[in-house]
Amino acid sequence: MAELNAVFHRLRTALDRLLVGQGAVVNQLLIALLAGGHVIVEGVPGTGKTLLVKLLAQLVQADFRRVQLTPDVLPSDILGTNIFDLNTKDFSLKKGPVFTEILLADEINRTPPKTQSALLEAMQEQQVTLDGTSWTLSPLFWVIATQNPLEFEGTYPLPEAQLDRFLFKLSIDYPDKAAEKQMLLNNQGGFQGRRMDLERLKTVATVQHILAARQQVQQLEVQDTLLDYLLELVERTRHHGDLLLGASPRSTVAWLTAAKATAWLADRSFLTPDDLKTVALPLLRHRLILRPEAQLDGITVDSIIRGLLSQVPVPR
Repeated sequence: MAELNAVFHRLRTALDRLLVGQGAVVNQLLIALLAGGHVIVEGVPGTGKTLLVKLLAQLVQADFRRVQLTPDVLPSDILGTNIFDLNTKDFSLKKGPVFTEILLADEINRTPPKTQSALLEAMQEQQVTLDGTSWTLSPLFWVIATQNPLEFEGTYPLPEAQLDRFLFKLSIDYPDKAAEKQMLLNNQGGFQGRRMDLERLKTVATVQHILAARQQVQQLEVQDTLLDYLLELVERTRHHGDLLLGASPRSTVAWLTAAKATAWLADRSFLTPDDLKTVALPLLRHRLILRPEAQLDGITVDSIIRGLLSQVPVPR
């Protein structure tokens, strides 16, 4: 465990050095990687969403594909299609970018629901079905989607069923002045985040490291009192007066796995209540739906989550 943990600490250090001022987002992204959960990264243009994913893929030397989603992208552009070969007189599969280890779905809310739904089976079952044949994806298969929270024209909000398949929704904000100055110094030093810059980065971890770490995360010890605490939090979301939709059973399992990944990153073999609290906001903020009257009153999902965490007694 110590050896693998050291690998992830080196990975976090490298990401913090290259993407300055986003330490919290980097940490949450690594938790999602350990938990095997897909991620939505939301932020205004120019805050490093795409660069973060490209840096991570390069540092772990994983197979990486990027799809720039626009209104004219079709499901076959993501999944692939069967093409008839005149020489062999048979159909052969031309695989789409989904057949990879890390898939960046850039600006996912700019593509119509029909194309968005092409990722549903892949994200949940790690397989793709084309013309009645199922194709298994990589054991690492990990989707990171980006979106701009300020765009409304020409965008298509993700349906609840797809949102629930994302483990986290991360928000990237502007860096502070000190971090932005370091960005300028990095630029002066020659780093601009282009392809040639990324190719010069040394590998910090491998796919095998990630898969082995995921197995260790699953083996972490969890006391029954913490399971009851988690279930009480989930149950409160389902009966909250300001919420139209609470947390799903899928999110309950995901919450536990993400908390165990948090404990593992902290070099612990056991879970604490703080681990569950740490991942509550990114795990729930895209799953809970406010009632219209609550929105009119200015209530936010994040404030409800914080309220629940303060109201439910912590086990001793």
